[in-house]
Amino acid sequence: MKIDVNSDMGEGFGPYRIGDDEALMNIVSSANIACGFHAGDPLIMDRTVRMAKAKGVGIGAHPGLPDLLGFGRRVIQMDATEIEKHMVYQIGALQAIALNAGHRVTHVSFHAAMGNMVNADPDMADLVARAIAAVDRDLIVFSMPDMEIVRAAQAAGLRVLTMFLADRAYDADANLVSRKLRNSVITSPDAVAKRVQRFLDSGTIETIEGQSIKIEARSILVHSDTPGAVDLAATVRRVIEQGGGTITPATALLA
Repeated sequence: MKIDVNSDMGEGFGPYRIGDDEALMNIVSSANIACGFHAGDPLIMDRTVRMAKAKGVGIGAHPGLPDLLGFGRRVIQMDATEIEKHMVYQIGALQAIALNAGHRVTHVSFHAAMGNMVNADPDMADLVARAIAAVDRDLIVFSMPDMEIVRAAQAAGLRVLTMFLADRAYDADANLVSRKLRNSVITSPDAVAKRVQRFLDSGTIETIEGQSIKIEARSILVHSDTPGAVDLAATVRRVIEQGGGTITPATALLA
């Protein structure tokens, strides 16, 4: 089995850092890089891109809402033009920095509230998918399966790579459990190992209610800001490789 492992990176600002990007770059095959709105700045973006290039890690834009204070996790009401231009701006910023560093942006993975919006709102999903396609039709959209953005991206002629979030709890409808709820974030390497092994063996996971649900995915995400993220990502990689799998960037999976 070939599978991508990805993580959100570059999510600091100025002297502040969130996550151990240097360590994660040795583990993942794809990095979703914050583009300056929920986190990140030009220097952090450049440094993260150059680290990824040195490690042979694919890079993608990780656009979020303009909410540094709330880390992009709060809903901000924006009209269609604002959403479109904010999406284009963030992708374009990372593309320019990548070009300057000799690397290439290959995918888009949405952050927090922005992701929730494009997952659930068909009009928002269509708008964002068209904006991405207008910038670069070769960009791959990363998403949880069966979301509005999956449908919209495919309708816009974009490729989609669906993800399983190893460090987040799911409910019976295959949606993420709110971070406000207990046990919504999974920080135990043993628990993550069992989840990933089950997913690889059967394509299923156990929900927070104890039910079994099917997940169609070819990429596994570990958030860099989850406590113990490096150990969790290393656990994901170990389980995949011990089962005979190969960690493969998104572009190679969808070539």
